[in-house]
Amino acid sequence: MTEPSFVVIGDTTVARRVCSSLAQRGHEVRHIDRPDDELLRATLESAPVLGIAILLQDDVVALRYALAAANIHPSAPMVVTIFDRTIGDQLARFLPLCDVTSPADLAVSSLVGPCLEPGLLAVTWEGAQPRGIRSVGPVLDEVPISLPRGRGWRRWPAQLAGILRSHDTGTRILLAGMLGIAAVLVGDWAWLVVGEGSGGVEAFHEAVRVVTTVGPAADTHGSSVYAMVASIAMLATIVFTAMFTAGVVDRLLGPRLTALIGRRALPRSGHVIVVGLGQVGLRLCRELRSLGVPVVGVERDSDARDLRMVRELGIPAVLGHGGDRALLVRLGVHRAAALAAVGSDDRDNVAVSLAAQGVTPGLRLVLRAGEWEAIAETRSLLPLGVTRDVTSLSATYVLARLLGLDPVGVVAGEAHVHLRLAGGGFEEMPIASRGGCPHVRPAVNGRLPR
Repeated sequence: MTEPSFVVIGDTTVARRVCSSLAQRGHEVRHIDRPDDELLRATLESAPVLGIAILLQDDVVALRYALAAANIHPSAPMVVTIFDRTIGDQLARFLPLCDVTSPADLAVSSLVGPCLEPGLLAVTWEGAQPRGIRSVGPVLDEVPISLPRGRGWRRWPAQLAGILRSHDTGTRILLAGMLGIAAVLVGDWAWLVVGEGSGGVEAFHEAVRVVTTVGPAADTHGSSVYAMVASIAMLATIVFTAMFTAGVVDRLLGPRLTALIGRRALPRSGHVIVVGLGQVGLRLCRELRSLGVPVVGVERDSDARDLRMVRELGIPAVLGHGGDRALLVRLGVHRAAALAAVGSDDRDNVAVSLAAQGVTPGLRLVLRAGEWEAIAETRSLLPLGVTRDVTSLSATYVLARLLGLDPVGVVAGEAHVHLRLAGGGFEEMPIASRGGCPHVRPAVNGRLPR
């Protein structure tokens, strides 16, 4: 084979769709899934290379292929998709001519839009001002949007009320023990002041003795009724103290994804619930927070590597399954502005959306899709909410870069993905289905990168 061709490396749906789209446009494509060093060198040296696309789920493997391909063909245009921003930044530093992009970064603007308002396709930034992208017939229009930012003091009543309705067992035990101890202290003080006629300071001293299980002074009160009440109160205090201690230990040793008050406290109204805290979910939470929208994340894997970043960014999150009705109720789904199901499995996202719709009919729903084309078809899921095909967004951007275009981003339109051009305009760019790629068989697990 001596005809110039594109080289696509990867067994992902994005790779298959890029291969299909290039072939549909009449280009020669050499598509290999996970080549060893000999096959990679033979493929790149067998014919002139128009461009290289490395589209894998494993960021480390993608990094290795990119470095090897750059060594073999240093002047060939190359596009690499990498989810992890740290790895992507390092690769871009090593290979300045390589276009390194993240599917999560490409998709986040199209996910944020419908989370904010119905009919909003995407949200972008122009300096420090967010701008919304809407569809006006077949044309996309970019307009400024205004986001109201509530005063911080207005959130405190909701946070204080939310403390009493905490979602996790450890916090509820801590609060129950603390409130029980406080109730014994106030109750004993009131008994002594009202029933026994003691002074306020003296009564407080005696109440503290009861709470600390030291007991009231025997020579101070001769009432047998009060002695019985104080004895029962001391026994109850032992239980309350144990509960309070258990709650404190749980918060100290647990994952501590939320706080009782402050920035990491769970929002109670007007928030967006983001189910799935992988790279896509994490970036969605960050973008919504930058827009002043309160968010709460849900992750079912307690060992997920992105939970560390969630804690560092101060994003409130809970561990659990997004399709759990009780969990959704505790997270205030009835008062939420929207729910975004952006997990790595399309089928899980559909299940979460069905559960949320069952709990709160009419809730604005946003789904991530892409691996299963029947699920990614927006029209088939219209009753469930807005579907964003992350695979189509990524494949469209990669295809445009390989063909020599210079888009600054992609936007999910009504029918096809649109390229955001540097001059401020938009260009619709249809993408082929993965069925047109005869080179690599589809994966059977149907799972996207997180």
